[in-house]
Amino acid sequence: MKTCLTYLLISLKRIFHHYFRRLLGSLLFCICIFKLHSQERIAPAYPLITHNPNFSIWSMTDKLNASTTKHWTDADHALLGLIKVDGQVYHFMGKEPIHYTNILPTAEEGRVEVQYTWNKPEGNWTAQDYHAAGWKTGQAPIGDNAEARTKWTSNNIWVRRTFDVADPKKLNEIFLKLHHDDNIVVYLNGKEVYNKEGWTNTFKYIKLSKDDLKKGKNILAIHLKNTAGGRYLDFGLVNRPQEGIKQMKEAVQQDVEVTATSTIYKFKAGPIDLKLTFTSPLLMDDLDLLARPVSYISYTVQSNDSKSHDTEILLGAGSNIAVYRPSQQVVASKYESPSLNILKVGTVDQPILQKGADDMRIDWGYFYVASEKSNNPIQYITADSKILTSFHSSKPKQTSVTDKSLALNTVIPFGKVGNTPVKKFIALAYDELFSIQYFNTNLRPYWNREGKKTIEDVLEEATKEYASVMDICAAFDRQMYAEALKVGGEKYAHLNVLAYRQSIAAHTLVQSPDNELLWLSKENNSGGFINTVDVTHPSSPLYMLYNPELLKGMLTGIFYFTESGKYPYAWAAHDLGTYPHANGQTYGEPMPVEESGNMLILTAALSKVQGDLEYARKHWKTLTMWTDYLVQEGFDPKTQLCTDDFAGHLARNANLSVKAIVGIACYAQMAEALGQEQTAQKYRAIAKKMVTDWMVLADAGTHYALTFDNKDSWSLKYNLVWDKVLHLNLFPQEVYDKEITYYLTKQMKYGVPLDNRSAFTKNDWIMWTAAFTKDKETFDALVDRVYYHALHSESRVPLNDFYNGETGIRENFKARSVVGGFFMKTFAERLRKD
Repeated sequence: MKTCLTYLLISLKRIFHHYFRRLLGSLLFCICIFKLHSQERIAPAYPLITHNPNFSIWSMTDKLNASTTKHWTDADHALLGLIKVDGQVYHFMGKEPIHYTNILPTAEEGRVEVQYTWNKPEGNWTAQDYHAAGWKTGQAPIGDNAEARTKWTSNNIWVRRTFDVADPKKLNEIFLKLHHDDNIVVYLNGKEVYNKEGWTNTFKYIKLSKDDLKKGKNILAIHLKNTAGGRYLDFGLVNRPQEGIKQMKEAVQQDVEVTATSTIYKFKAGPIDLKLTFTSPLLMDDLDLLARPVSYISYTVQSNDSKSHDTEILLGAGSNIAVYRPSQQVVASKYESPSLNILKVGTVDQPILQKGADDMRIDWGYFYVASEKSNNPIQYITADSKILTSFHSSKPKQTSVTDKSLALNTVIPFGKVGNTPVKKFIALAYDELFSIQYFNTNLRPYWNREGKKTIEDVLEEATKEYASVMDICAAFDRQMYAEALKVGGEKYAHLNVLAYRQSIAAHTLVQSPDNELLWLSKENNSGGFINTVDVTHPSSPLYMLYNPELLKGMLTGIFYFTESGKYPYAWAAHDLGTYPHANGQTYGEPMPVEESGNMLILTAALSKVQGDLEYARKHWKTLTMWTDYLVQEGFDPKTQLCTDDFAGHLARNANLSVKAIVGIACYAQMAEALGQEQTAQKYRAIAKKMVTDWMVLADAGTHYALTFDNKDSWSLKYNLVWDKVLHLNLFPQEVYDKEITYYLTKQMKYGVPLDNRSAFTKNDWIMWTAAFTKDKETFDALVDRVYYHALHSESRVPLNDFYNGETGIRENFKARSVVGGFFMKTFAERLRKD
């Protein structure tokens, strides 16, 4: 009896220990969530101006005045905000730019000569007195791209550059200014001062000790090793002069709120309260408004001490909003339209549609700042280093300035401000002139598709409609949030809010030469491809909810690519090029099953949402070809990539097989709606037979495998969602139940990994998986981790969708349109009710 009791106690202890650990993990997660609500952070990055991949400005910190505002690529796109109250200046937005003086200029500033060799040098090659016999002389930048003045194609290069310093003691802080690709070691006067594995996308400033400089002759020596991809090197040394005392205080940020179309800050600037609202009216039911490249910055001020105070606000907008690199020369001007004062800036060269890349900023077209004349604005142009000085003193009078790093400054006087709130606004706009090159035809932005409008016309229209547009935006914000809240709860609704503007702003709206709508995505921070099908696919729920014509605009170019004979394959293309050039696929290889399945599913979803089969009928021959390819190759896919291409090639991918099965069933569903009964029955039977075979091949006992040939593997089967959403009724409920139960055992701190191969995950796929759960508790268990990541990750960028499920660290990707997939649950509920 004693022995039995002992075993019982031991068993109870083990059971208690097991469940206590699980309970403790859940408790700690809940505590983290509770703590999260007590913090100020409500977004990983805050959208300010969001229109398309070029005109996209964000705050990457919780305090608006804690950092420079940036383009989504992390380049400075500076907006500086100051408020003067009774003569005292308070700073509420952005940061004054840091300025450097050259010790050793880079190639951006002029001709730079270096010594180099591709052969490993003997002796102390980093020393001043080293005799560089046999070394070549060339100009920076060194590399293998179009910018390089000295071509480098080997795996290694050694570089030396000598320079003189008159008196190091007169320098304040010195920095190595460096742009390299890829692994680098830097020596200053023989001492290693910097090394890095990897590469940079632009110049970085690395602080060095000025004690390592010598009076007179100095030497910088660099070893650069290429391990993959491109090659590049440009470098110099700069000094950061000591700044003078600034007569400026920090405004106190008291609150921030993000809605679908606006980001709203509240500040206290001494005796004045300031409400600052950024609104990009991205309303998809009005394509002319959606495409209008105008955002509003609204200022509401009132006294907080029952007294009246002289108040004026300054917006300083950097010319870096209109350049690819800060070294580019710009021309800025000020002028008037009938009711507006306007500032304008753009590059001198205007290389329209000449560049196509991922990490790119627009350097053609013009950026505008406009204010109503009735506000009595004062507008002027300065160097960006002179904004604060000019706010205190008389304003420059030039109507046109040509230089680098300028600021467009607008001062709005509010006069005496008391207890009654006073509201005024400024409009910001960008005219790209031409937005997209579509099969070698340059297309104007949609708002000027016929070439008959001017940006001044658009600014006049936008300012006159300000009040009504703000009302419409506020109404949409409430409606969207309320629907998401009802469908999925607070965390789900908040994620939808964060995704809304980001997804839209990764697209550009144009009209094709055949007058068809084209809604073309840029694959931000993952190659820069345009109109990528497996980016369209995850983003689609957002557009099917709010304007299915935009989804059609994402499919049309892919259909044209095949039907014009420009893409002569039996499967769908991956993309149309590299943004903004939509001239044909530039991704290195096809994803045959992935993209063909995606196009079939999305065409079926579009047909179901619109209740119209004409689009499918128009492209039926192509859809049939893609379906037949899936019948032949889709069930047990050969080695190939899927949308999760970062995980590498895979054969016998069970989740990719699901996509093929669902794609075939979608074709059958469309055939039935078109009255093609025999065709529908044929392909429906094929899909159903595949389901039966899939359940046998993929079965791994407690779950279904990653690949048919490895029962010790597993993966998220997010492609199952369309079976539920489109009511295809293919897979029995036991498949969903078994998979979901298993996923919950694999949860990490920031979500369920994609599969057993690594801790990588994708939040869009987690949100899709959550959409086919049966109950709110399980739905929340998946969504809560995505929410936690968005508000807790160290990666301060616009929502990133690919990260480590354990650490939350961004693996890659940011600011992508795929987060439109967060709306899948809402979309599913809409279709269920319909």
